[in-house]
Amino acid sequence: MWGVLAAILSSGIGGTAVVATRSLSKTIDPITLGALRFGLGFLFLLPVACLRREAWPPRRDWPGVVGLGLLFFGLFPILFNAALYFTTAARGAIALSALPVLTMLAASALRAETMNARKVLGVLVTMSGVTLALLSGLSTAPPGAWRGDLLMLGAALVMALYTIWSRSFIARSGPVRFTLTAMGIGALCLVSVAAIGGGLTNLRWLPSEAWLAAGYLGIVGSALVFFLWSFAVTHTTPTLVAIAVAVNPITASLAGDLFLGERLGWNFAGGLGLVCLGIVIAATKSGLRPERPFSEKRRSRLRTRPRD
Repeated sequence: MWGVLAAILSSGIGGTAVVATRSLSKTIDPITLGALRFGLGFLFLLPVACLRREAWPPRRDWPGVVGLGLLFFGLFPILFNAALYFTTAARGAIALSALPVLTMLAASALRAETMNARKVLGVLVTMSGVTLALLSGLSTAPPGAWRGDLLMLGAALVMALYTIWSRSFIARSGPVRFTLTAMGIGALCLVSVAAIGGGLTNLRWLPSEAWLAAGYLGIVGSALVFFLWSFAVTHTTPTLVAIAVAVNPITASLAGDLFLGERLGWNFAGGLGLVCLGIVIAATKSGLRPERPFSEKRRSRLRTRPRD
């Protein structure tokens, strides 16, 4: 359950980062915003990684680490930031909430996780809760919002693949040093593209409020969020990690209510209850026993298998 709790905390904090991203999306282009977020996150996470007693990714894993870094810390922020430029935070959150379904299907197809009726039911209940909680925000959509919805679906697919493929790499090193390495690769790519395109020069004219939001994105919304996500990936199954993303739009709505004046209605309380219920259903077996990761089940069978 530590993995599930870490994923919930990661997604909950990440929901507040949606508000900061939305506020900066009209001022900074998606590539420069991603470079700023993950560049600051890398600088903050670097001393933490150096102090921890973890192994760095081994040499044989570097091609995979580079690919995952470019995928998640390079392509994902571009899709995510561009999506919030075209669509509202509520519609983007609904599109991102498709992550549990995408992860469940991909994990099953790649044989990274076994599916059962409780996980499927938990995913469906959780997505219903997100839809109910954000129902009032779906009625107002800017022109061309469907472009942002499709971009956010693409971001969710990238996140699902990263969640599945990164598990074995993190297990061979550690959540902090793997996250730092992958984040550094993605940030270097984004910074290079932003520098060539002239996006970095525009940062000189940012007001102090924008720099505060960017600092929050880099330190809390990047370093802390993705460390918790990497920890969760190695301590529970991909679907249970992904289903915790449902907490993201809930905290985003709360932050919007506090900082943007977006009022919440009765549907938010009902949706929050369904989200919590869906996570409990998916994360437990009969009798409320925690669901063990598939890799742990496989190791258990190997330990109990009689020798020839």
